[in-house]
Amino acid sequence: MKGKKIAIVAHCILNQNSVVNGLERAEGAFNEVVEILLKHNYAIIQLPCPELIYLGYDREGRTKEEYDTKDYRKLCKELLKPIIKYLEEYKKYNFKFILIGIENSPTCDIFRHRGILMEEFLKEIERLGIDIKMIAYPKDEKDYEAFIKALKEEKNVYDFYEKDGKLIVRYI
Repeated sequence: MKGKKIAIVAHCILNQNSVVNGLERAEGAFNEVVEILLKHNYAIIQLPCPELIYLGYDREGRTKEEYDTKDYRKLCKELLKPIIKYLEEYKKYNFKFILIGIENSPTCDIFRHRGILMEEFLKEIERLGIDIKMIAYPKDEKDYEAFIKALKEEKNVYDFYEKDGKLIVRYI
C-alpha cells in the first residue's frame, strides 16, 4: 500500500552540513521535521544544494542578488530536471505534495524573498499544473513551534509573526 504523499525538501532540511559555516542549526538533519514527515507517511525527495555545488563547502554567505546570475540560474534549472521528471510521473497518479523551504535563504526561501532555486522550481510546478502545499522552516527560532504545528496539521503557512505578545500564524 502506497501513501501517495511526497515531501520535497530543501537540501539542508536533511543535511545541515551543506549550509554556510556558522549558519547551521543542527548537527545533521532537522530531526523533528523528518520524524513528522515519516509519521505522516510522506516519502521524501531532497532538492539539490546549488550553493554547495556552485561555490563549494567553505563558502561565504551571499545575498539573493549576488546569486542571481545567468550561470547560477542555469545550474539551478539543470539540477531540478530529474526532480521535475519524478513529479510529472507522480502527478499522473494523483500524489499529494508538500514543499518545505528555508525562510530567508537566497536559494530556498519560498515566500517573501523567494530564493533562486525555488523561483525556478515553482515556475516548473506551475507550468505542470501541480498542486503543492508550501511551508518554510523559520529563520527565527521563536517561530519554530508554529512551524512544527502547521507541519503536523499539513497546512500551508505563509507567515508567522508576533503581535502584542501573541504568535500570529497566517495560513493560505
